[in-house]
Amino acid sequence: MKSVPIAIWVVLSVLALFVLAAVLAPELAPFDPLRQSLLLRLKPPGTVLGGRSFLLGTDDLGRDLLSRVLFGARVSLLVAAVAVVLSLVVGTALGLAAGWFRGWTAVVIMRSVDTMLSIPAILLAVLTVAVLGPGFLNLVVVLGLTRWPRYTRVAYGQTLQVAALPYIRAAEMAGCSSFRLLWRHVLPNIAGPLLVVATAEFGLMILFEAGLSFLGLGIQPPAPSWGAIMSAGRAYVERAWWLTVFPGACLFAVVLCVNMAGDWLRDRIDPRSVSR
Repeated sequence: MKSVPIAIWVVLSVLALFVLAAVLAPELAPFDPLRQSLLLRLKPPGTVLGGRSFLLGTDDLGRDLLSRVLFGARVSLLVAAVAVVLSLVVGTALGLAAGWFRGWTAVVIMRSVDTMLSIPAILLAVLTVAVLGPGFLNLVVVLGLTRWPRYTRVAYGQTLQVAALPYIRAAEMAGCSSFRLLWRHVLPNIAGPLLVVATAEFGLMILFEAGLSFLGLGIQPPAPSWGAIMSAGRAYVERAWWLTVFPGACLFAVVLCVNMAGDWLRDRIDPRSVSR
């Protein structure tokens, strides 16, 4: 059994800090993230006024940036997590059905996958959100239902391999139902590769959410979101650099750590890994 590298412990610790900051945002935020004060607008990091300290400065409406970044982490991580779970459930169910029943079921599902994959995901997400309208629920649904084909492909290929194993065929001939076989025997055997895909997709979902919010198609003001904060700060980038740098740094750190954790997890799960 391989030991966990120190770098991975650092990565997991950073991710844990962001998750804790998101969960405990109401307790950690020094101010109300929606409270405005034009007298405090565009104050640089470290400003202290009237006994109040603004560690990361304030935005163009005088709102505390640290509080908004903390609550923005909550929004970004929640959207990404729910969207990943939705796409994982939908994609895995379709992949299992295609790999187990084969025939026309597999043809219809896999051709649908090819069709979805032929359209750039971000373009499909932008068009769908533009039609349905922005908002938290629509954003989660759009992101979840545009990324299921990746899970379906992996689940389909893995199900074909597992379904051909002798003990699966023996259980099927003994009268075990398809649902029981898929739930108790096939799904546990393909969970590893699906978990690797989900890890990579989590970072991508965070980027998609930030990109759509930056374009005004995601989380709507005044609700804080890393993408929305950067979008509002781009008009002041020359004289208020902190409005884009701090949320951008958080976005970069989370996505980098998620991708590094996903790469390590893939190496641990992949039986062909030469480093095993």
